[in-house]
Parts: sequence; C-alpha cells; structure tokens
Amino acid sequence: MATVKKTAAEQGLQQKMKVLAKLFDAGCKTEKDLKALNLQSILKIPDVTVPDMTVITELQEAITRNRLYSYLGGGADEPNDTTE
Repeated sequence: MATVKKTAAEQGLQQKMKVLAKLFDAGCKTEKDLKALNLQSILKIPDVTVPDMTVITELQEAITRNRLYSYLGGGADEPNDTTE
C-alpha cells in the first residue's frame, strides 16, 4: 500500500481545523469568545492537548493582529506588520 504524505502546510492546516472544531464544540463561536479564553478555560476544553494550546494561543494572536486568514493558510504576516 502506498501512503500519501501530506505537506507540512496540509498537516498544519489539519491540526488547526481540529483545534477549531474543539473550540466550536466547547462553545467558543466568535473571535470575542476566543480572545477571552484564559488558561483555566482552555484546560476545561475536552481532550485539549499541549499542541492544541499552542494553536489556540496562535489563533488568539492572529485575531489580535487581524491576520487570521494568513495564519490559517500558513502564510507569513505582511511585511508592514509593526506590532511588537
């Protein structure tokens, strides 16, 4: 049987989508909900893993920077990003 290897971008997007599904299932449906999550509330999400927590914090940062679409697509921030 031949296995089809996914690109890093495909694997990254798949992980992000899994985390988004967990967030939706946990009742986190808006950007406001996501930005309001703190460590205690993240730990209450069923089956959340440490890599999931990393994705959640990256999602929060992407929303703050208005770069959610770029983040989900695996793209870098635009060069004119002057945050931090």
